[in-house]
Amino acid sequence: MEDNAQNVVMAGERIAEYWEQYDKDAAKCMLCPHLCLIQPGKTGLCGARTNKNSVLYAGSYGCVTSIALDPIEKKPLYMFHPGKKIVSVGSFGCNFKCQFCQNSGISIEYKNVKIEKFTPELLTEVAVMAVADGNIGVAFTYNEPLIGYEFVKDCALMIRKAGLMNILVTNGFINNAPLMELLPHIDAMNIDIKGYSERTYNKVGGSLLPVLEFIEAAKKVCHVEVTTLVIPNENEDEVENIVKWLSELDKSIPYHLSRFFPRYKYSGDEPTSPEKMIDLYKIAKKYLENVFLGNM
Repeated sequence: MEDNAQNVVMAGERIAEYWEQYDKDAAKCMLCPHLCLIQPGKTGLCGARTNKNSVLYAGSYGCVTSIALDPIEKKPLYMFHPGKKIVSVGSFGCNFKCQFCQNSGISIEYKNVKIEKFTPELLTEVAVMAVADGNIGVAFTYNEPLIGYEFVKDCALMIRKAGLMNILVTNGFINNAPLMELLPHIDAMNIDIKGYSERTYNKVGGSLLPVLEFIEAAKKVCHVEVTTLVIPNENEDEVENIVKWLSELDKSIPYHLSRFFPRYKYSGDEPTSPEKMIDLYKIAKKYLENVFLGNM
């Protein structure tokens, strides 16, 4: 791997890590379990990794679509430095295609989204300046941060050197090798678990097992909280299996049940009822010590 000084490049011009040449022109991305085979001039499923002249580039590198100073509870992280704030930054693209996406404007349909260009130095400077307002670091969030792996890693190294913390809000769909390289630089995560079946994960364009393995690996290294967006007639009946599995991992792991409101392709659906959320909360509390209701 290149050192951080060599990696400071203009937005979208950073050569990607975790890929290999395939045949003459194609690039095989090794970052996530999709293992996209990307032809010249094309991008991977995530929309953020691009083959330029048979070389894979991190096309979203330094491309920021959203940045804000948020309460850390909004990530949501309820048991990691409560009351503090976190500089929250997002880019574009995602390696899932959730039809109920809550941030589809930057995760899926981002063609006309406004982009600001950041370097790791600039983001670190913003985070340091915000310390006076209660900031403790940077959260990579809003879209799926791990498809922008190189920018996240380069920033995380610099943010740590500045004495601040790194947080991921992620779907947990990444291969083990890049995860193991990044994990030592991450302080906390909120990991989204969509359900507890391949049926549910097939609908969003993913797979369950890599996410479970991700949660297990992350839990050994940093603070982890887990969220499930409860969608009527989709994953309600899988919540009990989720919390059973989490309880075997750690009964004290914080678990967030988030109420669904209609978005994107599910814009005509009904919100999850408060009564259903309370019922699921009671089920989750049978297995886990720390359960929270969100979007209520």
